Amino acid sequence: MSPSVPLQEMIRAIRSARTQCEERGVIQRECAAIRAQFRQTDNGGRSHNLAKLLYVHMLGYPAHFGQMECVRMIASPRYSEKRVGYLGAMMLLDEKQDASLLITNSIKNDLSHSNQYVQSLALCTLACMGSAEMCRDLAPEIDRLLRSSNSYIKKKAALCAVHIVRKVHELGELFVPSARSLLSEKNHGVLHGAVVLITELCERSPETLERFRKVSVPDLVQIMKGLVISGYSPDHDVAGVSDPFLQVRILRLLRILGRNNEAASDAMNDLLAQVATNTDSTKTVGNAVLYETVLSVLDIKSESGLRVLAVNILGRFLLNNDRNIRYIAMTSLQKIVSTDHNAVQRHRGTIVDCLKDQDASVKRRALELSLALVSASNIRSMMKELLIFLSSCPPELRAHAASGIFNAAERYAPSKRWHIDTILHVLTTAGGDVRDETVPNLIQLITNTSELHCYTVHKLYRALLTDISQQPLVQVACWCIGEYGDLLLKGECQETEAVQVTEDDVLDALEIVLQSHMSTPTTRGFALTATMKLSTRITDNVDRIRSVVSIYGSCIDVELQQRAVEYNALFKKYDHMRAAVLERMPVIQKNSLAGLLHVFESIQSFFMLLLASAPTVTVYEKNGVTLTLSCERQSESGLTVTLTASNSTDSDISSFTLQAAVPKVCNKHPVYPPELTAVKPPSNRISYDNVEFGDKCTTQCYSEEYSRSNSSRVLMTLMKYLGTR
Repeated sequence: MSPSVPLQEMIRAIRSARTQCEERGVIQRECAAIRAQFRQTDNGGRSHNLAKLLYVHMLGYPAHFGQMECVRMIASPRYSEKRVGYLGAMMLLDEKQDASLLITNSIKNDLSHSNQYVQSLALCTLACMGSAEMCRDLAPEIDRLLRSSNSYIKKKAALCAVHIVRKVHELGELFVPSARSLLSEKNHGVLHGAVVLITELCERSPETLERFRKVSVPDLVQIMKGLVISGYSPDHDVAGVSDPFLQVRILRLLRILGRNNEAASDAMNDLLAQVATNTDSTKTVGNAVLYETVLSVLDIKSESGLRVLAVNILGRFLLNNDRNIRYIAMTSLQKIVSTDHNAVQRHRGTIVDCLKDQDASVKRRALELSLALVSASNIRSMMKELLIFLSSCPPELRAHAASGIFNAAERYAPSKRWHIDTILHVLTTAGGDVRDETVPNLIQLITNTSELHCYTVHKLYRALLTDISQQPLVQVACWCIGEYGDLLLKGECQETEAVQVTEDDVLDALEIVLQSHMSTPTTRGFALTATMKLSTRITDNVDRIRSVVSIYGSCIDVELQQRAVEYNALFKKYDHMRAAVLERMPVIQKNSLAGLLHVFESIQSFFMLLLASAPTVTVYEKNGVTLTLSCERQSESGLTVTLTASNSTDSDISSFTLQAAVPKVCNKHPVYPPELTAVKPPSNRISYDNVEFGDKCTTQCYSEEYSRSNSSRVLMTLMKYLGTR
């Protein structure tokens, strides 16, 4: 290929290449020829060669060797070479390269050129790749051009000033007077550039925002009214809307000026109402203007009627066939549902219908908005729709839907039975996608609803027989059967149809869970504990339960094996204590549970600190009682743990009891019971007794008796004692 091949011929040769290797060969030969011609001092085809090099750059091949040629062509007096040179600078140079600094003087000279098109090239290049240093040097020239009488230059200078403000924030004050004067122009291009510049200035500086808020709102309102009521203009009309691009920019600026300012908001309320009612919503350009109008109405301090009108526009958007319009409508409604809840509620039916949309993004937005619309007055109807959606929703939305249903049911449940039924329905439909805290939360709800124990255990038993694949549901069912198995065996339930269940039926169901390959170790633990608890609630199958428990004493799962061994110990050595140990769980209040968890977390933090040097941590501090744990390593194999109990209240405390369970064996090293040191008045009596529990640990119970008036009891059990590591 000869060096004089035109650009079109080179493009044709590259496109006709059959393989990538052949394409690289064509480009390498052409680049070699271009590089050779760049070295020539008298080269009349420089613009021709640089144009070909820019095409090569667009294909992704290296073209950095043409940077200096761009600098030389920008300095050329010929317009044809300047045009290609500036284009090459915008494509091949950026502010990080030193070569960009070489064109600063050329740009400055061209900004003062008599030809408006040469000035335009310099303005476009500065706005595209001008560095902070270039912007500081050339900002006065741009401000001068903003006052030019040429509209073509002023609109490009305004956009160039936007780039300068973004690069060097402190230069914004330089352009404020010029930007204000540009709003009096009639040319739409200049107005568009002025609005963009003012928007950038207001977003960068609160002082500038206040200045334009006082003087520019009437001008912008007047310009916008002229656009709304103007007739057909062939230069600016787009699908029947007069210059929608300028309208959108003005509405966006008005939103910034009216935010958190009542006076500015009042000045634009009538205009926004006029735009909302007069804009055609059947075309995309009209919807764009309406959407910006809605955003402005919702963001400023607008009147209540105007906000309702904006919500109704978003409601019409929900009926649009374009999924993008439906998506942005639901996104906007999601932002205002907390402040304009009643207005959004009017479109609840349309929002719920969007749950059936095929687009995953629209479904997700519709789900979030539907959950936000749930209230005490519509909980039953909305939950019915959400449960239908849950049964057919995509897997990636199932966890979010289940979590939202749980939260809504907890806040607005009309009755305890309805609450339990709703959660059980979710567990039956999407049990594998619920969060970990669902099981303990449901167990607490069932425990606190004593009047529904019989109903709940019957319903869960039937669910367990139907499907054991939903592990959270199986865990709750096993727990309820273990706690309330006697109610299940009685067969008397007023809330639901009574089912005659025998002891063998219940044990068969639990054994199926224990033996199923679908059961997780946690689920098997629930089932084994439920089986053990039934030993105190039935009379004829205790030997069968003992046999089932003994089987899992050699289970490969350590947790399950430990439970089985401990339950066997209850059968063999402590059968007289079995009924008391396996009695029903007491009602757990949320506050007490939170306090217990706080103590456990403090103890866990303490044992994590045991690995460090001699820590001291407060594990309990409530109602004036403070428990402090500290440890001291006596030797390489010995560790002393000291607990200090103190009373800081004005009243006295009596019957203070502390129980500590200490394993005999920990990490294969012998561990001895600790000594307790309590801070007490000399008159108080201390008594303690060693009580043996199982063959694994020794418990020392320390009791401090205070002969005072008020009585309270603090019970803390240290479940594990950390030995030498």
